[in-house]
Amino acid sequence: HVQLVESGGGLVQPGGSLGLSCAASGYAVSSYCMAWFRQAPGKGREGVAVLATDGDTKYSDSVKGRFTISKENAKNTLYLQMNSLKPDDTATYYCAGTSVYRFSLRLGENDYNYWGQGTQVTVS
Repeated sequence: HVQLVESGGGLVQPGGSLGLSCAASGYAVSSYCMAWFRQAPGKGREGVAVLATDGDTKYSDSVKGRFTISKENAKNTLYLQMNSLKPDDTATYYCAGTSVYRFSLRLGENDYNYWGQGTQVTVS
């Protein structure tokens, strides 16, 4: 049974930083691509960062240069470090895992079959 559990969300002022974690169980973060998505009220789910098994990364234009995706295999945990936060970054953030892709940097919602419950980030 796969479980992805996000933590670290909260309220932060514009220009501030926040770090999110995604602890995995029943799933090896080292084995497949993992990604972070976000969904703002009234909007669709947006892929913001993906990390491949070889360490390659891809970011959406909206977060490039401000967000960093990483993982710690020993802790089986995915991270998202968010800097220079803007009010437009306010959303529920989800981590996602695939059981198909290892090297393909995909940011489409349909490319991932495992999802966490989400953690709220508010920039205000």
